[in-house]
Parts: sequence; structure tokens; C-alpha cells
Amino acid sequence: MLLNNINQANGVVSLVGAGPGDPELITRKGWRLILEADVLIYDALVSEELLAEIPPSIPKIYVGKRKGQHSMSQDAICHLLIKHARLGKQVVRLKGGDPLVFGRVTEEMQALQQAGISFTLVPGITAAAGCAASCYFSLTERNIATSVRFITAHTCDDRETSWADLVRRDETLVFYMGLSKAPIISMELQRHGLPPDWPVLLVERGTQKNQRSIRTDLANLTVSIKQNHLEAPTLIFVGQVVATQQMDAIMRAA
Repeated sequence: MLLNNINQANGVVSLVGAGPGDPELITRKGWRLILEADVLIYDALVSEELLAEIPPSIPKIYVGKRKGQHSMSQDAICHLLIKHARLGKQVVRLKGGDPLVFGRVTEEMQALQQAGISFTLVPGITAAAGCAASCYFSLTERNIATSVRFITAHTCDDRETSWADLVRRDETLVFYMGLSKAPIISMELQRHGLPPDWPVLLVERGTQKNQRSIRTDLANLTVSIKQNHLEAPTLIFVGQVVATQQMDAIMRAA
């Protein structure tokens, strides 16, 4: 991205989506930029499988955030990107999934723009699409789910979720970062109109070799998470597209 206040002596920052975990699901452009990088600054959700394929000659800096475990603040990450770019480096900021989906990419773009640093943005396959493909179901389906919504289960400012707006029966809901909020998701969706047996699919470490998928329903969502000892990253899919009979039919035909 070129702006009027760009300092041509600076390097370039590439904000790259790593995809959902499977190393083969990163884009060709994203992979090329990684191989050309002078330094790689990466998140917690970038899979170990992908990191293992990146040449060891490329310096890697971990700036991941897990619930209650932030290795670096967002402001510090922005300063780090600017510092390395001002040294004339080709910087890759590698984010899990798609940086355009709950990736806080706007904050980093704004910081780079204000600092006069040139940057480019490379989307990735978001976790919802990757998990759906690896579990053989479509996020939307004619006569079953005409739309899909991605919902972050926690927000920085604790804004209220409009639960009544989320209980359409012709829609697929995908909750990101939702394990700790599962009791609330289960209770509120039922309280606002979805039945207790409404289908739910839990996908842990989607598209990776150690992926696990657990079928359950709204009434048993929290119990299923505890019984199966699920850990982040796990997506919560809610809707008829993950109904057992639908998925089984597709998997038999695959």
C-alpha cells in the first residue's frame, strides 16, 4: 500500500493470513512473502506444522495472545512492526486464519500508516471455512441455511450480544474463541428460541493432523466440552448444516 507520507528508506510490512492450520492451505502469495521475509512476527494461532516448514534462516518473533496469556500488548506489537520496517526489513506479520476476521488488523494498518510504513494485506482461509471443508459440510445450504454469521464470543469492551437476533433457524452460526463462553451461548440461544436439541459441532485444531470434531446439541454443549477436554482453538458451529444425517450422507459419498 502506497501513501503520500511513505518513507522510501523503510522496509515493507506484509500482513499475511496463515490459514486455519494445514500448511497447504496458505495462499501462494502468503508463502512467497514468508520466504522473502527478513523477519517473521507471528501469532499463537499459527500452526506448528506451518512454522516447521518455514526456513530456520528466517528470524521468528512470537507475539501470541491466549486467554489470560498475552506475550505482548497490541501497542507493543505495532511498535515492533514499525521498528523492524524502519531498519529497512521485509517484515511478515503472520496471523492465524484470515487477518480480516477477528484479526485486529485495522489497528496494525493504522499504526503503520501513521508511521509512514508501506504495507500489504494478504487474506487467508478463515478457520470456519477450513473446518467446514475438513468435516465435509457446507456453511450454507439451500433450504437449510441461507446465510452464515461469524461471531467472536468475547469482545474487548464487553458489549452485549444481541441473542434474539441470532436464533434464526435458516442460518449457520460460527462462534470463534467460544469455549469459555459455551454455557452462555447454550443458555441464551435456548432462552431466545432455539430448541435444546439444535445441532452443534465442535471442531478443535481444525484442518490439522490432530483435529477433533465432536457432535452435540445446545443442551449438551458445555458437558461435551468438559467430557472431551477440548482446548483452544476450537470453533463452535450451530445450525442444521451440521446435523448428523446431513454430514453422514456427504462423508459416505466422498
